[in-house]
Amino acid sequence: MSKNKMAESNTKKKIILPLVVIALLFFGIGFGINYFKTNLFTVMKVPDFKLTDQNNQQITNRGMIGKVYLVEFFFSKCPTICPVMNSNMRFIEDQISDSNFGIISISIDPENDTPELLKQHAEKIGGKSPNWHFLTGDRAYIGNLADQFDIYVGDKEDESENLNHSGMIALVDKDGNVRCRYDKNNKPVLYYSGLNYGDPEGTNPQLNGKFHPDREKLITDIKKLLKE
Repeated sequence: MSKNKMAESNTKKKIILPLVVIALLFFGIGFGINYFKTNLFTVMKVPDFKLTDQNNQQITNRGMIGKVYLVEFFFSKCPTICPVMNSNMRFIEDQISDSNFGIISISIDPENDTPELLKQHAEKIGGKSPNWHFLTGDRAYIGNLADQFDIYVGDKEDESENLNHSGMIALVDKDGNVRCRYDKNNKPVLYYSGLNYGDPEGTNPQLNGKFHPDREKLITDIKKLLKE
């Protein structure tokens, strides 16, 4: 090979190699962004639980294997966020309408929320699915369960705090793993909000807010998990 041809070949290599590297870099970035957009993060195994539902049936985490379900903490006499959360759950139930989808609503006021009262509450809400379980049991047990989920529930010994609780919701897959999506910074959100908002971005909680950003996200992610 002549010196001119060798020089020309080396020049082409010097041009092509950086272009290949840049292309691979953009491909990797695009693949990474797509991964975060389409895949759900595994937070942890769902904590073990065994509680009684509105039909006096024992409901356990093992019994929910094979179903995609949501977990919320609430109480029937709650005048503020609980009706909002229950309403958003009811909306999600209507949108999913799948026998492999369920909802676990755990009362933090078991002294009042007996199975009989929870049955009345379930009928009032109008839930249709046999997989929507309103659960009650020992208050200390429920408080410990909330701690394991890392969802805030007030200390039962503190009268000013014992009925306070978070509006966050856990999403559980068919294998009993708590799952979640990634936020815009590619960090796992861990839990979803069951609240209403005054803005579409979900930064201004309002009881009568007309925006439900996490409700829509949950519907999308539940459908995704039902296909897994």
